[in-house]
Amino acid sequence: MSNEELLEFIKKNVIAVACVAASIAIAVAIYLRSDLLPESEKVLQAKAQQAELLAANIEDSSQLTEQHAALVAANGTIAGRMIKIGQLAENLQYFYKLESDTGAKLMDLRQVPWTPPPKNAPKLIYTPVGFGLTAQGSYAQLLDMLRRLENGEHYCRVISCTIHPTAEQRGSTLAMTLSVELLGTE
Repeated sequence: MSNEELLEFIKKNVIAVACVAASIAIAVAIYLRSDLLPESEKVLQAKAQQAELLAANIEDSSQLTEQHAALVAANGTIAGRMIKIGQLAENLQYFYKLESDTGAKLMDLRQVPWTPPPKNAPKLIYTPVGFGLTAQGSYAQLLDMLRRLENGEHYCRVISCTIHPTAEQRGSTLAMTLSVELLGTE
């Protein structure tokens, strides 16, 4: 077959020749780029995960301002219930108010000296402040005082509680010795 016959054949079958040439070019491209397929799949998977994360973030961010406002309000409420570590008189006044509200008599009340945490300890926002107290009264008065402490205006944790009679007689007053911690700030 001569060049003229070959050109004549191509002119008569332009579409078929173009399809064969395109098929050969595609086959060569697939062969040369087939080693890049696994890496491209990893990139695609990473991009798909990133897209899912972005879509979830966009969906979750629609309520972000309301959630932030709720957190700020909750932090304000919590901060309002904290005692101040250095304000001994105000801290003890809380217990004297409980004494007058419940009718139980405080025999001994003291704030445990606060020691600052070591320098390498993690920084705490709120610090427990210890108190020791002894109260006398009827069983109902003492339990009322304990309930008011646990459910009162300050966050309270009872470390230990001992209730015992003050005399051997039936119906005598009881004594309650408490060790509690109130949550406070510096």
